[in-house]
Amino acid sequence: MSAPQPAPPASPIPTPVSPAPEFAAPGPPAPFRLSAAQLGLIASNFLMWGGFFAVIPLVTVHFSGSVAGGGLGWSAASVGAVLGLRQLTQQGLTVFGGAWADRWGPKPLILLGCALRTLGFAWMGFSDSWAELLAAAVLAGVGGGLFDAPKSAAITQVTPPEHRTRMFSLTSMSGNAGMVMGPLIGAALLGLGFRTAALSAAAVYLLAGAVMAVTLPHLRPQRLAASSLDGLRAAAADTRFRRFTLVLIGYFILSTQINVAVTLKAIALAGNGATGPLYGLSAGLAVLLQYPLLRLVERFVPVRSALVAAVLLVGAALGLMSVAATFPQLLVCVALYSLGTMIVYPTQQTLTARFAPPGRVGSYFGFSAISLGVGGAVGSVLGGALVDGGAGLGFPALPWLTLAVIGVVTALGLRWALRGLPAHAGSASG
Repeated sequence: MSAPQPAPPASPIPTPVSPAPEFAAPGPPAPFRLSAAQLGLIASNFLMWGGFFAVIPLVTVHFSGSVAGGGLGWSAASVGAVLGLRQLTQQGLTVFGGAWADRWGPKPLILLGCALRTLGFAWMGFSDSWAELLAAAVLAGVGGGLFDAPKSAAITQVTPPEHRTRMFSLTSMSGNAGMVMGPLIGAALLGLGFRTAALSAAAVYLLAGAVMAVTLPHLRPQRLAASSLDGLRAAAADTRFRRFTLVLIGYFILSTQINVAVTLKAIALAGNGATGPLYGLSAGLAVLLQYPLLRLVERFVPVRSALVAAVLLVGAALGLMSVAATFPQLLVCVALYSLGTMIVYPTQQTLTARFAPPGRVGSYFGFSAISLGVGGAVGSVLGGALVDGGAGLGFPALPWLTLAVIGVVTALGLRWALRGLPAHAGSASG
């Protein structure tokens, strides 16, 4: 959900915030206080991630699990195909969801997306054939594609430029908290049956939509484009932003390894039970440390430098996994990896908002989804292939050294792509 959005206590209906001119004299930033809209975005993001992880991990357990254990006994490949098509549907539609948000405002897209995901998850609970499960998963993916980029656009519009890094950090923390709670709740609900778990997750998305309906104002587009694709064309024609988006594919190749190469190594070192501590450490650190770490970074490091350094840290942590001979040693590397990833998300989102001119924010966030979609797909294939290749060659360090090199190349590429971007918020298209 990728995996991939928050605002001050009840305040007047916020209006879209235009980036400050580059030549504006810097002054003391306004105090950072959360509005009702931002609080609603934080809360709904927690609900969305929690609802997602309450049911999606159970799809494999229920449909591919042994009949003796209460599963349906479907092949893992058939269920994997369903989940892969859901992801492809969501990431593909996210590109257009951002453009539509620029035309109609983010709120209608978010509400429609929540409604469709509610229906998709509920349908999963009643699916008893592969075709039905596929249709339900694709419907859930369409919902995600509609609300993903519009959420980021809404955060940008209700948050002044100087506070956006903190806001994206708070939203990311709420998502990570949902990632921690969701699987625990889903596992408890599974005892009552998969249908109950699926319907409960659907109800969570219904609640998230209700929160957005009450707290998020209708943020009207700053200018109405002649076509919903105009913004995407502008983002694609923005040379610096296009470079930035394409270079970030390298980072998402690295970030997906927590689900591929890192998980495979953890299981090799400590068995199937290793996945719980692995994901718990990664998400738990993000919940506890992401916001204070971002505050510290904000004080001393420019956002561009912070992003480059964080990508380097992620690559270095993966490289160090080549010498991790025990599970505790691997967890130390995972902690370093997590510190890097928790800096990348809010800085990448902040820079995307900085690139976007007024009226094109949703389109720029939609276009940026290309890096996650391509990087995630390539990373999933590449990670497994490197692990298999290293084992076949008798060179188990192969995947980790290769990933470390990708990290270095990506960091250098980001430094190049961000040249000339204003050090402070302002339009950077060109």
